[in-house]
Amino acid sequence: MVTRREILERGYGLGAIAVASLLKEQGLLANPQVAGSGPQHFDLLPKPPAHGFGKAKAMISMFMQGGPSHIDMFDPKPELNRLDGKDFPGEVKYDDAAGASSEVMGSPWAFKKHGESGMDFSELVPNMAGIADDITMIRSMHTGVNNHGQSINALHNGTALTGRPTLGSWLTYGLGAENKNLPAYVALTDPRGLPVLGVDNFTNGWLPSVYQGTVIRPKEPRILNLDPPKSLKGDAQHRYLDFVERLNRDHADQRPGETELEARIQSFELAARMQVAAKEALDINQESEATLRMYGVDKKETNDFGSRCLIARRLVERGVRFVSIFTGNQTWDNHSSILTSLPAACRYVDQPAAALVMDLKQRGLLDSTVVHWGGEMGRLPVIQNRSGAKKGDRKKVGRDHNTYGFSMWVAGGGFKAGHIHGATDEFGHHAVEDVVNHYDYHATLLHLFGLKPDELTFKRNGTDQSLVQNDEARVVEGLLA
Repeated sequence: MVTRREILERGYGLGAIAVASLLKEQGLLANPQVAGSGPQHFDLLPKPPAHGFGKAKAMISMFMQGGPSHIDMFDPKPELNRLDGKDFPGEVKYDDAAGASSEVMGSPWAFKKHGESGMDFSELVPNMAGIADDITMIRSMHTGVNNHGQSINALHNGTALTGRPTLGSWLTYGLGAENKNLPAYVALTDPRGLPVLGVDNFTNGWLPSVYQGTVIRPKEPRILNLDPPKSLKGDAQHRYLDFVERLNRDHADQRPGETELEARIQSFELAARMQVAAKEALDINQESEATLRMYGVDKKETNDFGSRCLIARRLVERGVRFVSIFTGNQTWDNHSSILTSLPAACRYVDQPAAALVMDLKQRGLLDSTVVHWGGEMGRLPVIQNRSGAKKGDRKKVGRDHNTYGFSMWVAGGGFKAGHIHGATDEFGHHAVEDVVNHYDYHATLLHLFGLKPDELTFKRNGTDQSLVQNDEARVVEGLLA
């Protein structure tokens, strides 16, 4: 029998913990969410997947806000180079008609095949090219909602609408976390600013607040107020937290079913436990010099993203379920000056992103960790924003949005390695082969975690809601190892 003192000494909590909670942790309490057993209780205790087919236990999503140009990085189109400077021989779905043109722009960057898989990468991403045989390149992504907000929502919460729970919230709702002393769902934001839609990128929506993403600041101190004031250190803090815990529980007992109140209490308890655990997890100085160099922490242009990728690895290594790493607001939205802005965006992430996959693999974590790299859209095959410059002068031109066919890559967690999936047309405009819609992607991810969309539901206003809302959604078997 595990005593209360032993539980506290092992780091399970610093405040007084209700007896029912202790019994539940020891598997001696009936499931509190069984119908008829009283108000539902929501927590982050680890929950085994309902099905045995899932390999994934954690996920790290590197979200490239703005829309990386697939035809300049991952999806070479010789026909565009052949037609460079000529009128596009078809119809283009522009997002910004005012700045649009019909002049074809071939990629200014050379492509080469890499690895045993022969996967194509441009010279912009030499480090990602080095992990060609560890990833699946999906060249046929499609959301079809041709602006940032709607397409971000589609990839994060399953629809073009805002205010719904994000993927990280659904996974933590369904599976909990393996470490009680760290958040289950973490958002690592960029020092240059929040992405478009701000906190909606990691919101719990209408799921209980305990499933929202916890923001870790991009610069030190990454979490504020971890250290108690000197007057409260040690036993004084323990007694104070015990007293606050009793007040909170008395208050909650008088208001059964208030999930927001329960989430607030749990967040207080987590904050106390994080005083030790978070400091250790976020301290990348514990890593070897070789590891820091691998992530590019030693270089100015890759230090920031490299540090956050390394923190993400340390978090999943310690039982965090889902980590989102964001780039800055519109970093990849290359409507103009693509000749300079796209290479800069690539330099910022290329080495750290590849290092994350290599590091997880060498530590034996890649098999159980899904890694995602991509944005909410790609770019069009024609020039945008010539701005009065002469034909042939491309110093300030860019490419418009394209959500009808674009690329992103995934690795680990049960995805194939060294695999190219799907294709766009000869111009890179539309996905035409083995199309992967955002809802297919989500159904496939849930499958890898041992979950089914029609079973991972939350009743709202009398209706079962889920991440995957489209009846045509399918698990994309061609992506699975």
